[in-house]
Amino acid sequence: MSEIYNMDTTNNSTINGSRATPETGVVVIERYLKTLPSKPGVYRMVGVDGRVLYVGKAKALKKRVTSYTKTDRMSVRIHRMVSQTASMEFVITRTEVEALLLEANLIKKLAPRYNILLRDDKMFPEILLTSKHDFPRVLKHRGAHKEKGEYFGPFASVWAVNETLAILQRAFLLRTCSDNVFSNRTRPCLLYQIKRCSGPCVDGKVDVVSYQALVEEAHQFLTGKSQSIQKHLADRMQLASDDMKFEKAAEYRDRIRALTRIQQHQDINPGNVENADVIAIAQSGGMNCVEVFFFRGGRNNGNRAYFPTQAKNGQKAEVLEAFLGQFYEKHRPPGEVLLSHSIENMDLLTDALTVRAEHKVKVKCPTRGGSRLNLIQHALENAKQALARRRAEHSSQEKMLEALAGILNLPHPPQRIEVYDNSHVSGTNAVGAMIVAGPEGLIKNAYRKFNIRGARNAQGGEDGYSPGDDYAMMYEVLERRFKGALKIQRENGGERDANWPDLLLIDGGKGQLGVVLKVLSDLGIEEVTVAGVAKGVDRNAGRERIFLPGQKPIALEERDPVLYFIQNLRDEAHRFAIGTHRARRSKDQLKSSLDEIPSIGSQRKKALLHHFGSAKAVEEAGFSDLQSVEGISKATAQRIFDWFRPNA
Repeated sequence: MSEIYNMDTTNNSTINGSRATPETGVVVIERYLKTLPSKPGVYRMVGVDGRVLYVGKAKALKKRVTSYTKTDRMSVRIHRMVSQTASMEFVITRTEVEALLLEANLIKKLAPRYNILLRDDKMFPEILLTSKHDFPRVLKHRGAHKEKGEYFGPFASVWAVNETLAILQRAFLLRTCSDNVFSNRTRPCLLYQIKRCSGPCVDGKVDVVSYQALVEEAHQFLTGKSQSIQKHLADRMQLASDDMKFEKAAEYRDRIRALTRIQQHQDINPGNVENADVIAIAQSGGMNCVEVFFFRGGRNNGNRAYFPTQAKNGQKAEVLEAFLGQFYEKHRPPGEVLLSHSIENMDLLTDALTVRAEHKVKVKCPTRGGSRLNLIQHALENAKQALARRRAEHSSQEKMLEALAGILNLPHPPQRIEVYDNSHVSGTNAVGAMIVAGPEGLIKNAYRKFNIRGARNAQGGEDGYSPGDDYAMMYEVLERRFKGALKIQRENGGERDANWPDLLLIDGGKGQLGVVLKVLSDLGIEEVTVAGVAKGVDRNAGRERIFLPGQKPIALEERDPVLYFIQNLRDEAHRFAIGTHRARRSKDQLKSSLDEIPSIGSQRKKALLHHFGSAKAVEEAGFSDLQSVEGISKATAQRIFDWFRPNA
């Protein structure tokens, strides 16, 4: 990608005094048109608080930005965006392709409020065939390509990867163990005994040349040449049978069966399509679903459904184009991308994906019969089905929120519910957890963890905490959460953002409810409904009581759907809190007293532990013993010795 030039934007205007309107936003935008060039680039519309409202690209910046001054042609969403624009920022690029790539990168990074956003952007799992060892291993991989070797994928799910790895073990007998385990084995493991590995870890089982032949066969399989491998194995099986080597022939037979099995799992025939992503979009009731199928080496690697947000009124082509830019900003494109609908900038996207992939990429929208059109129709049908399921779930969730609002006397169904819980063991490794739910279900990217500070160092001292003080922990968590929310509110000129809750659910009864009310009172926060959910006397699920300020506890019927809904939210908060606590506790258990010594890095710590066997033994070691460790100088030994004996 060529150099990108930043345009000077020191003349940032702000909206002063009265409430912002599209007209005030237009005045701001018009100031930039005087000096804006007609070159390709990316523009950002920025609000009063400095947050980016929208990121867009343009072949000619001046022409594109001018369109935002014509208020009579704007949709409601664009009207709102222009009215909130206080300044703009620009980046001039050399080509329109660079502008498209930069736009996708900025949208992913900034998540602007008025862009169509792809929320689920997790890296897909892949298969890695290593190359740094004489006996390469095959393993599941997710993330950056740091290890040397060849990567195959993506796969839509971990299940699809595990299934393929199982086939590779049966058909090609490649090792999956780590290099450390491999180098320390003295006899073959169980996988060798059950014919899932050729046993390269032990001398005499398989030599380097024979193992490399297995690796090459696995490579051919992963690149779509399974038919030729099957024929080759069939020929070898026949030769072994003719030579009366029936045990060897049986091994080839089992490997052929393993290869055949993965072909039986294909739920759609890709025809002559080798490496392609098939992408289809469906719309219904203001919701969008983009279904992506992954075909690699002539095999179906699975599919995944996406539901872009902030795209309620977008046309299919518009939503699909926005999706493609963000999707391929993180994922490497294959040689072919098949679309259900043609997009406006098809040629531009093709050029951008070619730059991104570093190989030729073809973007097509098949309209005639054939294998490619069949794949599109199959993906489109899956998109419609996934959208129907999503709408049903969404409708059910909305009804549940309406029922909950009725029980709690809320003025309207809550759009954001925050549920809080704490987890600790006698006050140690104390954590607080917040989960979030809304009309579309659990919002997992909004979950938050709180490492509880006061309770962590609690000795019953000046902060008033004592180990295991649940009320104090709850106070700290809620205070930190809403102090942060109030800070954002001040930055927004007094307006609450979309992350302000309508309802707080607390795992606990009257006592916990009182703590939360005190936090809100101390911070001067009003108009937030708070409810405590406590189990019955015997702590049995189904006998929960709901505590509201100034009211008698509410006991719902045991089979009330709203009760199940509340139980699920509380259990999710409990699960998240316990998981966070366990992760923190495990991390602390890996620490030792050596971690606290200044200038003792990982290598010296490793040398000390290898020499003495434990951190406790290092603490008790004499000066001369410390000095005898390789890599520990006299000065370092003295520093370690003095650290553990400060009063000596």
